[in-house]
Amino acid sequence: MSNKNHKYYVFDYLEEICFSVILILSLYSFFKNYIVGIIGIIVLVALIFFYLSKKRKDEERIQERIKNLSFDINKVIKRTMVSNPVPLCIIELDGNIFWSNKKFDEMIGENAEEKTIGKNIEDLVGDITLRKVLDEKRVIEDDFEYNDKKYKLNYCFTKSDDETDGSADYKAIIYWIDETDYENLKEKYENSREVVMIIEVDGYEDVLKSTPEENRPIITMDIEKLLSNLEMETEGLMRKMANDKYVLFMRKHALEMLERTKFSILDKAREIDYGNSLPVSLSIGVGYDGDTIEETGEFASGAIDMALGRGGDQVAIKNKDSFNFYGGKSKGFERKTKVKSRLIGLALKELINQSDKIIIMGHKYPDMDAMGAAVGVFDICKAYGKIANIVLEEVNEAVEIFVSRLKEDKYYNGMFISHEKAIDMCDKDTLIIVVDTHRPSYTECPELLEISKRLVVIDHHRRGVEYISDTVLLFHEIYVSSTCEMVTELIQYTDYDIKIHRLTAEGLLGGIYLDTKNFEFKTGVRTFEAASYLRNIGADTLAVKKFFNSYAEDFLVKAEIIQRTEIINERICLAYSKKEIDNINIVIAKAADELLNIKNIDASFVLGMKGDTVFVSARSLGNINVHILMEKIGGGGHIDIAGTQIRDVSLTQAYDMVKKVIEDYLEDEED
Repeated sequence: MSNKNHKYYVFDYLEEICFSVILILSLYSFFKNYIVGIIGIIVLVALIFFYLSKKRKDEERIQERIKNLSFDINKVIKRTMVSNPVPLCIIELDGNIFWSNKKFDEMIGENAEEKTIGKNIEDLVGDITLRKVLDEKRVIEDDFEYNDKKYKLNYCFTKSDDETDGSADYKAIIYWIDETDYENLKEKYENSREVVMIIEVDGYEDVLKSTPEENRPIITMDIEKLLSNLEMETEGLMRKMANDKYVLFMRKHALEMLERTKFSILDKAREIDYGNSLPVSLSIGVGYDGDTIEETGEFASGAIDMALGRGGDQVAIKNKDSFNFYGGKSKGFERKTKVKSRLIGLALKELINQSDKIIIMGHKYPDMDAMGAAVGVFDICKAYGKIANIVLEEVNEAVEIFVSRLKEDKYYNGMFISHEKAIDMCDKDTLIIVVDTHRPSYTECPELLEISKRLVVIDHHRRGVEYISDTVLLFHEIYVSSTCEMVTELIQYTDYDIKIHRLTAEGLLGGIYLDTKNFEFKTGVRTFEAASYLRNIGADTLAVKKFFNSYAEDFLVKAEIIQRTEIINERICLAYSKKEIDNINIVIAKAADELLNIKNIDASFVLGMKGDTVFVSARSLGNINVHILMEKIGGGGHIDIAGTQIRDVSLTQAYDMVKKVIEDYLEDEED
């Protein structure tokens, strides 16, 4: 105890100490002079009597004041609760109203207190969540709408003890705080926030060239009219940046209106027809919810890049948290110019010549397109006098025959390296060339992307939300058949005379063969030109065909898959493999291709499991965009060839996920 506390302790007993001192002095005086002693004792008794009397009166006065104060407080509390401007009620835990104030009665339209007391609150205001939390100190908030008004409900649970039997009685006080004006103001603010929309006419020059000359002014006028109507509908401000590029500034409520129509402007653009052999389509990037107009503009810029990277003819909407997409129904069209391939080839040559270490990698579980493209880039590097390595940890059946032939040929000695060796030799200046994927998590060795600052991506898949950023060179063409076609053009159209090995040419041709399904899908003029070039430099088509030879077991598994196929809505096949084999991803892809041969079938989805991963292969004849469907469960690809890998789920769970995506698509299509 501190000295200060000692001082207060002494003062608490000051009267007793004084009386004791007087008593001692009186007794001492009694022995010296008994008359003085008796007088002292009489005075002491009188003082004690007076002290006790005063103390009793003071206690009675304090009790009276406390009693009067309690009475006044109760009156104030009752008066305050009755006349409180905030509606409030006290209810039993079964929902019956124990008491309510005037504002609550007015809120529900009752004129007298008697009309609410005893009634169940849900009978008056509808379904209300009564949270039975028996904690007197805890206030719980909840949102509630009643009579077109928005309330914030504050629940305060109280407990009172019954003196007769000692039981506890629980009640809830509910404060109805009207936040309608606040919510309306908040909604008005949100709806008035800036939105930036960037609009590009896909292949504008090519569309005009495909239109009869006399109709070109008309088609241009119709595009301008369509965009002018969009400006009026959104009450925005549009500015033309180029013949094929526009920027529209508008408010968020206009964006919500466009989302409700699912951006019907995309369909209206495709309806423009004046003899043009190429369709009119729009790519739209939308940014909103930025902290500044500059940040919102950056969102829009990122969104238009995403829309174009996914094939155009669609809308990409971006905010701080995510992307949202509309459209993407058309297959797009092939660009006939090779200028971009030549420019990319020259830029790649410069990067290769500046690099001491070069590492090439495709995606996990590589197929012939990834492996053929990787070997093609390896030969490009070798032509420039540089040694490159390809990262390959495990060989699957998809590339088993091709890789075996590569390892047998001395020309490719030391080309393949493991993950561990790649990580050891990689530094920030190492040139990393990624082929046939743009998703970091899909690459053969994602760790390399974190180490190196010099990344090159060559890919033909539609861009997903996850992609490799900060590349020094990006060659992303979704209109080509395969990455092997892109690499072939880099070899074909650069100014430098690149000589590649015959086996490299066969690998590139094998990749084209795989992704076009023997030149049936996504095959354009440039595809045949690339194949012709590879054939001219020595690629043997019979040797290429042998890359795809399968085991007898694969045919049996494929037959079982087809046998248990479920046909949804008479146009979509859904099947799965019960057997877990090493090359299940290849078998289900072949089964998905086979199912498209069924009459009236537009798309097929086949699942198979290997380890902790479920593989899904999706195929389409073009009427259904399987890329969008696979994207909903973390995958992607093209409009007619797509897939995904789902980890840590059972085959049954994955099957249900795919089926749900298909059913949702069919429901949206009906709407």
